[in-house]
Amino acid sequence: MNLLRKLFGKKTKSEISINQCEESSYFPKDDAPIDEKFTYIFNKNGGKFLYCLSMDEVLEAFHNILEENKIAEEDVYCINEQLGSKFNSNKFNFKKQKENSFFLTTCESLIAKNGSILFSSNQVKEKKLNELPSNFIVFATTSQLTDTISEGMRKIKNQSKNLIPSNITTIQDFEINKEKDFMSYGSSTKNLYLLLLEDL
Repeated sequence: MNLLRKLFGKKTKSEISINQCEESSYFPKDDAPIDEKFTYIFNKNGGKFLYCLSMDEVLEAFHNILEENKIAEEDVYCINEQLGSKFNSNKFNFKKQKENSFFLTTCESLIAKNGSILFSSNQVKEKKLNELPSNFIVFATTSQLTDTISEGMRKIKNQSKNLIPSNITTIQDFEINKEKDFMSYGSSTKNLYLLLLEDL
């Protein structure tokens, strides 16, 4: 029966609907630019994305996030003091996180293939993701976009030379109340805002 279908080209309803899904105008094609692929999948995963053309726009978006979530600057937990100075703040909490604090950090790479964000000990030290606040604000640049995790790992290796950072991990689930399935078991879910600065 399948042989006749192949010969005469008759398709079942399920085959037609699968092809229509694959050719959806909303789904980025394989040869789409990586920024387009990343933003589509990142948003689909529940991430909140803010594209900025200048550092002033980044700072404005950052303060809007704090305002929207009724968070004071003192409740922003930040491990990296250089990042704190980039955000013109000495009010951030650099010592320990509070219960409802937001974690401000950078990242290693933005992975287009699955819309995830790659971190290492450069950003999270030796902490596990579930030891960090459930609210993340990630500051990244467009030059950090990579197609796959292996490309992101290669970038880390090239930048690190002799001292490769430890604790390399990704986050790709950004909906706190989303029901977990088998595939997401053990992954850490974060309410995540991405401040993406154009630097190319």
